[in-house]
Amino acid sequence: MGAMVDRELVESARDGDQSAFVDLVRARGDSWFAIAHRILREVDRAEDALQDALVIAWRDLPDLRDPDRFDAWIHRILTNVCIAHATRERRRLAHVRVLTIDPPRSSDDYLTVADRDQLDRAFRRLIPEERAILVLRHYIGYEPSEIAEVLGQPAGTVRSRLHHATRAMRAAIDADERTAAVGGPSA
Repeated sequence: MGAMVDRELVESARDGDQSAFVDLVRARGDSWFAIAHRILREVDRAEDALQDALVIAWRDLPDLRDPDRFDAWIHRILTNVCIAHATRERRRLAHVRVLTIDPPRSSDDYLTVADRDQLDRAFRRLIPEERAILVLRHYIGYEPSEIAEVLGQPAGTVRSRLHHATRAMRAAIDADERTAAVGGPSA
């Protein structure tokens, strides 16, 4: 029943009903923000990217052929906007930010603060496209073929980039551990 209501909302929004679009955003906005935040790693940039993606989605919604593909379609727009934001903004600002901790799915999912910090540093070293593919795979749970569809890339390219991104994460973690073992960076 929920999917049918969503389809009706998408069709109404596609036909120009702003309140239906607002209902779609209210229903999914938090998960879309989470995707943007995981790719961009900063709240302000994630909010800006989500806003830009929503403007594009509203503008292009009349062109959506299959309302059942709405989620994949919006994920594609949002991911591309996040990559563009990350690529465009090269400046780095030092600031304090609050880390939100997703509730663990099992006792094995508990990570220490040091583990989370190490993963965050490694993730930040990746290029935006690699971060996007890892978020789509490990946060949303898309299979490589689904990621390929969302990004409009061949499945083989996505599998290769997923493999490369995973290796880059491992290399960054290893480098971080080696740096820590020799006394860390000098401040």
